[in-house]
Formats: sequence, structure tokens, C-alpha cells
Amino acid sequence: MEQDAKSYGEIVNSFLELEYDYAVHWRDVVRRKSWLVGPVALCNEKGIEKSGRGGGNTSIGTEEILQWLNSKHADTVVYICFGSVANLNISKEQTIKIAIALEKSNRDFIWVVKSSNEKCYTDWLDEFEKRMHKERKGLIIRGWAPQLVILNHPAVGGFLTLCGWNSTLEAISAGVPMITWPMNGDQSFNEKLVVDILQVGAAVGAKVGGPYFENQQLIEVETIKSVIESVVGEGVEGEAMRKRAKVLKEKAKAAVQEGGSSYSDLKSLINELKARRL
Repeated sequence: MEQDAKSYGEIVNSFLELEYDYAVHWRDVVRRKSWLVGPVALCNEKGIEKSGRGGGNTSIGTEEILQWLNSKHADTVVYICFGSVANLNISKEQTIKIAIALEKSNRDFIWVVKSSNEKCYTDWLDEFEKRMHKERKGLIIRGWAPQLVILNHPAVGGFLTLCGWNSTLEAISAGVPMITWPMNGDQSFNEKLVVDILQVGAAVGAKVGGPYFENQQLIEVETIKSVIESVVGEGVEGEAMRKRAKVLKEKAKAAVQEGGSSYSDLKSLINELKARRL
């Protein structure tokens, strides 16, 4: 914190239109320099850049994923990914409840399961995967997933996420509403921004546990199913979220283009650093 207080300022992966009041507060009340240069994910405009971001071992190739998504209607697929660390802390019992909720919701889905999480590799999950694959209802990706490619596909209508900032901003940049399930750190604050302020998501009701995802309470099947249906369903609530999410997507794209707020902030940062060098 001492070093932070001595720094020249912060470069932030965000954009002014997303959290205007907070940016102004930081500048005028906290009196800290900051440059909002995001969403940085929008720098990956080429397909190979999107598919390769954070690349690792995966059980299903990008082309196969895209072919499956191409067979689905717009805004109908749920994408589930809890990131790298959280996946290791999701119990077998919670994994089963998520699977049952997905099947009962009757929504198509792509579910990323961390390959090193042996607790999730049960005969039950293997059997569930085979049944969903046969019915063409769902894909289970074991390991890394091309998240930017998936989120930016028009078939994806909802993202079940723990609300890490990178994933949150990637969903906003893609215009995808979120099903929020925070587990640690700043994720509960990000959830409040998504659900209460921006109104582009709905919460499953998870309470953040200890510093290492301790004491996570079980979220029941009917709760998960209900929130999935509210976001990805055909009701008024889901439709309103999708409209707001698409408006934010356009604002995000405009921010990083020439003349946009993030473009201007990056230009300002470069000019200030050059002036200090002189």
C-alpha cells in the first residue's frame, strides 16, 4: 500500500462509460491519477488471437466448439466457467447439483471443468457427459477453453461466472449477461456492479468464503435452475438484461476506437510519460 501511494498512478482494465461515477470519485475525491485503457480483450480482434488467449491443453478443439455453437439458436447457450483456481475448490456434491440444474433447465450449455480437479472426475460426471453429448445438449471441456471465442459467439446467451474482473469485462465486451457466483476476493464487489448497478446479471446467492474459497455453502439445484432460466430464458427479465448487455458491448467497442474514452486515456498516458522523460 505504501508503494501504491507513491506511484504515479494506475492503468486500469476498464472504460469510463462502464463505471463513470467511480472513475470520477477516484480522480476528484481520492485524488489519484488513473488511465482507463480497457477492455484490453478487445485488442484481440483476429480469430487466432481470440482463440489463443491464455491457451493451454484442452479436450475439445476450437473448431469443434464453433461447429457445435453454429448449430444452436442465438442467445440460447449457457457458458459455465469458474476459472482456474476456483474449479479446484468446487465439491463433488456441488458439481452434481450444477449438472442436474443444467439438465432440468433444458438449456444447451458449454461447461469448463478443470482437468486437474480429480474430485469432479466421477463415473457420474462421465456418464452425464456422454448423455449430454449424445443428445447434443451440452459440451464439457476438460482443461482450458477458448473463452473469448465462446463468449463472442451469437449462440451464447448467458455466462455462469465467479465474477473475476477479466471474465466480467470479457462478458461485457461480448454483450453477454451473467449468472453470478462469486467465491473470493473482489468477486462479490464485481457481482454488485453487474447485478445491482449495470443490471446485466442475476445472482445465485453465493456468499464469499475465506481467503482460499473456504466455507462455501451449497447452492441448491432449483436455485441454479431458476437463475439460469431468468437470464437465458424467453421472459421479460432475460430479454431486458440482453438488451442492456448489448448496449454496453457497443460502448466498450467505441471506447477503444480512435476518439473513444479508453483510446484517449492511453494516448494521454503516453504523452504524460514522454513529457516526464524529457
